Amino acid sequence: MGPRRGADVVTQEPQPAGLIFDEPLSWRAGKPIPTGELLRRLDTLSNELREMDQEETDKDSLAKVGKELAGQNLLQHKDKGVRAFTACCLVDILKLCAPDAPFTGTQLKDIFTLFITSILPALSDPSNAYNTQHKYVLVSLEEVKSIVLVTDIPTAEVLTVHLFVNFFDIISGSSKASTGEQISKDVEYHMTQMLVTLVDEYANLPADAIDTIVAQFLRAANPPGPSKKKGDSKVEDNQSTLLPKEVPEAYNMAQTICNMLPEKMARYISQYFNDVITDVSTANGTKSNGHRRMSDAVDSDDEANTIGSTEADMGELRKAHRLLRELWRASPLVLQNVIPQLEAELSAENIQLRLLATETLGDIISGIGAAGPPPPPTMDPSAYPPVKLEDYPSTPISSSVLTTPLSPQSFSEAHPGVYRSFVARKNDKSSVIRSAWTTAVGWILITSAGGIGLKSEDLNTLVKGLGEKLNDGDEKVRIAAIRVIEGFSFRDVMEKLAPNGGVSKAGSVLSTLADRARDRKHAVRSEGMTVLGRLWGVAAGEIAEGNEAVTAALGPIPSRIFDSFFTNEKEIHVLMGHVMFEQLLPLGYPPIKAKGSKLANSNSQSQSTVSEPFDADKIRTERILLLVQSLDSKSKKGFFAMQSWQLPFATIVTKFIDQCKEFNGGIMDENAKEIKKKLDRVVNYMADFLPDPLKTNADLHKYAKLHNRRSYELLRFAMALESDFKTVHKAIKEFSKIIEVAPGAPAGMLETLIPVIYRCSSLVYNRSHLPAILQFARSDDKGLGSTAYEIMNEISEKNPQIFTANIKDLCKSLEDEAPSKAKANDIGTVETLKACAVFARSRPKEIPHDRKFVHALINFALYGTPPKAAKYAISILMAATDRKEMHVKDLLERTTTDWEFGGDHFLTKLAAISQLSLLEPKIAEDVSDEILDITTTQLLLKVRTGVKNTDHNWQDDATLDEECQAKCWAMKALVNRLRATEEPEKAKNLSVPVFKLLNTLVFKEGELSGPNATPKHHKSRLRLLAAQLILKLCTRKIFDELLSPVAFNRLSFVAQDMNANVRRGFIEKLQKYLVKNRLPPRFHTIIFLTAFEPEIDFHNSIITWIRSRAKVLAKSHTMESIFPRLISLLAHHPDYSSEPNDLLDHARYIVYYIKTVASEDNLALIFKYAQRVKSVQDGINLSESDNLYILSDLAQTLVRKWEEKKGWSMQTWPVKINLPAGLFKALQSHDKAQEIAETTYLPDSIDSKLDDLVRDAEKKKQSKRKATDGDSHSIAKKHKSESKPRPTKGPATKREQPVKFSKTPKPKRENSADFSTPAASSVDRRRSGRGASARKSYADRDDSDDDEEMLNGVAKWDYFDKNDNPIEPEPEDEAIIFETIEEEAEDKPQTPDKGPTSKIDIDEPEPEEPAPPKSNGKITARSKAKQSKPTPSPKAVRSRPAKAKQKAVSEEVELPAVKSAVTRTRGPRVKQKIMSKEVESPIRKPKSPAAKAKAPLKVAKPKARAKGKKDIYDMDESDS
Repeated sequence: MGPRRGADVVTQEPQPAGLIFDEPLSWRAGKPIPTGELLRRLDTLSNELREMDQEETDKDSLAKVGKELAGQNLLQHKDKGVRAFTACCLVDILKLCAPDAPFTGTQLKDIFTLFITSILPALSDPSNAYNTQHKYVLVSLEEVKSIVLVTDIPTAEVLTVHLFVNFFDIISGSSKASTGEQISKDVEYHMTQMLVTLVDEYANLPADAIDTIVAQFLRAANPPGPSKKKGDSKVEDNQSTLLPKEVPEAYNMAQTICNMLPEKMARYISQYFNDVITDVSTANGTKSNGHRRMSDAVDSDDEANTIGSTEADMGELRKAHRLLRELWRASPLVLQNVIPQLEAELSAENIQLRLLATETLGDIISGIGAAGPPPPPTMDPSAYPPVKLEDYPSTPISSSVLTTPLSPQSFSEAHPGVYRSFVARKNDKSSVIRSAWTTAVGWILITSAGGIGLKSEDLNTLVKGLGEKLNDGDEKVRIAAIRVIEGFSFRDVMEKLAPNGGVSKAGSVLSTLADRARDRKHAVRSEGMTVLGRLWGVAAGEIAEGNEAVTAALGPIPSRIFDSFFTNEKEIHVLMGHVMFEQLLPLGYPPIKAKGSKLANSNSQSQSTVSEPFDADKIRTERILLLVQSLDSKSKKGFFAMQSWQLPFATIVTKFIDQCKEFNGGIMDENAKEIKKKLDRVVNYMADFLPDPLKTNADLHKYAKLHNRRSYELLRFAMALESDFKTVHKAIKEFSKIIEVAPGAPAGMLETLIPVIYRCSSLVYNRSHLPAILQFARSDDKGLGSTAYEIMNEISEKNPQIFTANIKDLCKSLEDEAPSKAKANDIGTVETLKACAVFARSRPKEIPHDRKFVHALINFALYGTPPKAAKYAISILMAATDRKEMHVKDLLERTTTDWEFGGDHFLTKLAAISQLSLLEPKIAEDVSDEILDITTTQLLLKVRTGVKNTDHNWQDDATLDEECQAKCWAMKALVNRLRATEEPEKAKNLSVPVFKLLNTLVFKEGELSGPNATPKHHKSRLRLLAAQLILKLCTRKIFDELLSPVAFNRLSFVAQDMNANVRRGFIEKLQKYLVKNRLPPRFHTIIFLTAFEPEIDFHNSIITWIRSRAKVLAKSHTMESIFPRLISLLAHHPDYSSEPNDLLDHARYIVYYIKTVASEDNLALIFKYAQRVKSVQDGINLSESDNLYILSDLAQTLVRKWEEKKGWSMQTWPVKINLPAGLFKALQSHDKAQEIAETTYLPDSIDSKLDDLVRDAEKKKQSKRKATDGDSHSIAKKHKSESKPRPTKGPATKREQPVKFSKTPKPKRENSADFSTPAASSVDRRRSGRGASARKSYADRDDSDDDEEMLNGVAKWDYFDKNDNPIEPEPEDEAIIFETIEEEAEDKPQTPDKGPTSKIDIDEPEPEEPAPPKSNGKITARSKAKQSKPTPSPKAVRSRPAKAKQKAVSEEVELPAVKSAVTRTRGPRVKQKIMSKEVESPIRKPKSPAAKAKAPLKVAKPKARAKGKKDIYDMDESDS
């Protein structure tokens, strides 16, 4: 019966679909389901489960199949397919039943064991037949989050750790597929997300799982790529493509976990780090109570010291800190709890913890990870074309992403407190920490804080800190700072260091780096000088192109390097050779490969266009010229001195090679003993020039035993002047290879031989370079013309043989540029003339003799500009013509006839007259009257330039007016005429007026025509030239004997002239003659008057020179023998006084001598000379013998104190010594000698001051004290002393009694009005207080700093005009008028006096000493008192030889004709008209005694000479 119509229909809800699959999946024991059938059933079930929806599925229907799937039969089935399909079915059931799994805890454990140990690890092989099922399981577990169920099972930690390990191994490739197929990205993604889910689900992730995660970041420490040997940090260019360009996949997975869960991972990372620290601390046994401080237990300078930490513990600690570096790069947020722990480590007592923390924070800030820093930049000074500044990358370039610096955020902003604590570590007590900090700061600067950039204040702070570490007290820190700068690229240096100041700016980082080239420690010097040289070599291209910023910052580097030459240390000289030929002028520059495409890609310093041919010799020559152009005057001398070694060393090495051939490797048939003896002699001689004589001796002998004949020939090729540079370079390269591979060559032999090769090889003065030098000289290309001329002159003087092939080209250029009456020559031609003149002197036969060239030289002699051109032209002419007499007569006639001041080419004619008088004196004698008329009547006796208040004290050569030039040439003409005279008697007669002229100019400070008649700049030039000409004359023994002790003393005081240019010009000329052994030893005395030289650099160079000279003359004891002469000179110094404060100044002279000359070996000899002076009397002025005795006692006391300070043991000198006759005379009796010996002349009050003086003599960089410092010679003391009368110089009667000085003022000397004591301002120069502290500094470590305290208080001199108005001193140029040393044809030097050999009892007549000349602008208290005090009583007046009264004569100087003036040297005085009145100095004027007593201390104003008093130059020669 059907339903009723209209009845309600009941709607039933659809029932959840149940599982249709009903086939059995389990079996009884012994009756298993076949594997194939089982796979089919599981596949069917899997497909059905995959299609079922969670919301529409009857979960109860899954219970049966779920139970079967969780059974051991399927979970542990031996077939992989069964297990794979079972896993697929299980993950579907977990998905359908979520969130409640239909399994028991045991079943879940078994299920996830299958997943984690079997299914998921199989993903490592994408080629697996069941890889689809494996991926399905992975995706389902991750997407459904079923993996979280693992946290609920009993063995969750084990399975979790296993899962983490497997996943990271799979991703990292530790489990490789058989086919090598890579894991797909989707698998990597799902794995990562699964791990993220697990980390997020765990309240406390297992520690091993955390270790596994963080370990992935350390994969960056050993990235896959090209294998490298241990210690080799560089990767070859052809292997750079093998380096990873991306981070490892496992690294990415760990990074994703950290970045997705930063808070949780931060907690885990913090705990991990704490555990490591705790483990190490526990192993160390550190306790808070009773534990000794780390600084007490560990030497802070020993990096290897530990406190009981095992190597394994420290390895874990280092590993943890490496991890932090990489974590900062990957996920900085996870370190928010760890960074404060690093800050705590910075303050830990454990030095290794502080070290790790410092290094780690430095790398973190720099963005440097576990793989280490980026490779160093390419800084190749031999690269060609030179890389431009703009071509350098702004950030470090790395071929690997792992070594590319990367910082995700600014550390200083994220952790400001920790950053400040890190910066403060620069002052850590441990040098190890300071070194690490310095290295870290370097990387921060190089990487710009990991690419984030630095604030300007942070940048300045770090740069300043780096500069401070360059001056650190520990050499390891200084070396670390230098190596940091070595890692800077060219752009880094210019952008980060140069703004702090260039090399020439004191206190800047670059300047401090340059100071390290003279560091006391050789290791520091080596590093510093090498880095400096490399910087300049790389920057040379930009400097050549005129980049002003680069030139200002790095241009002075060569000067700072070659300044080190004057330290005279063998280690430095060897180091300079390496730097010069490996950094500044690399032997491989320019590389031949530069011919290729590289040359066309950039503009080179030698080639502005691509079309120019590649000329390696020209390119290298330009680098040489650029280097010399970058040198200042002092360093240029060092550079040229190094080049001058080439010929002497080539001679030595040639002799060595000859001896090696005779030695024949030790196999000799006859004369073996003699041959070996000769070899030993040569080897010992060579070893003396190198730092380690023992090693050098051994290596040279071993080289001789090698007996490699090919190496002998290569050395000859390298030394030969005929070899071009290419040949020399190839010879050195091949020689090096032979020594390196020689079977019997010991390690280090090449290191010994290379410095010798550098010195003897033709590397700079090479025939290949000369054509390019000539080309630059003519064209002045890039402004290198003057430098080319300079080098050309050096070559012509030191290596003239090189010019042989090019002399004809030089002479041809002179022909083309010859001047005429209407046409002037080019100014630069004078340098070519000079070079040819020097060459002609040594090789006259090589000079062309053709008529055209001779005519050109005559034109230069008559019309050349500047006047020196005439001088050089005549020197060449004497070698270029066979008709000398004719040309000389013609030139003399044309130059002397109708000569007048201001006429056409009058200066050129004067120069020609001067040179002809020297080279052809016999012919010039015919026109001697005309020459004397021109030089004296028309020039020297007239003043055409009026005196002005605005006159400068000095004028440069370029601005010197013509009158002063003419007078200088006139003086040279007179001196040359005298020098050319060979007959001794005639020379003596001619010398009288010449010496009188020169001495007058020295004595009257350049004045010759009357009181205040000559302009100041004329006077400065004339007195300098007069002093230099006296030195030149004294190079001949006959003229030296005519320079009396009185005149010698006056000449000596030029070393203390008021004008710095005069002082420098005189001292440099003196040094040059002494070095060439052309002056007698007594002239060494003058150099010690520079004790108070105010120009620090000049003063330091003098000290270095003295020490070098003392070493050279050590065997002859020359420097010791002049000590009595120095005492005599000081006894007659115008500033001498027996007052204790003034004696202290004289003590400074003696300390200056002792400090530069004395050694433990010669101190006894110096002491004996000081004692010997007390056994004689003054040979110049008997009445002032007490001065000698006071200074003798002073010298003995200082020597004793020096001995005590140094801890030396001074024995009695066993050899008898003599004193120079003339300066000293024998005493009248033995009783008198005994009385003097028993008398103490030195006041007791000075002893403590001498202690201070000796103690402070070698303090470095002592700070200047204020003028009011009570321990120094302050201005207040000077004013105070002025009011006291000068005590008489009387000796104490007995040694036991205290010395008492009479209150009676000392009488004025005869002619005391003729002299003025120094200007007030120079008291500051002569006296200086000792600094308040001796703070240690490494800013400059050369020995010349020892005397800086002597210069304390030197600020400036005050100058006043004749109206007492203060005036500013003019800038002083160091140029000297018309340099006459190298330019003139010199006579052969006479054998100088070898020392004081004459007996003391020889009574050589000496003129009595008038008042000494004015010194260098100094004024002393005693001179003020002397001018204002009343006339002393007759008892206080010392007896002086009576002098004849002088008749009044005119103020005009009248120099008599030479022939009539020299007819007698003894006999009645001849009246001469030479300056009857004292010349009024432009800065001094007379004052009444009363006014002087009240006047403030400003400047000395001498009295006019008293009537009837005589000056020595107002006398006939017979009077002296």
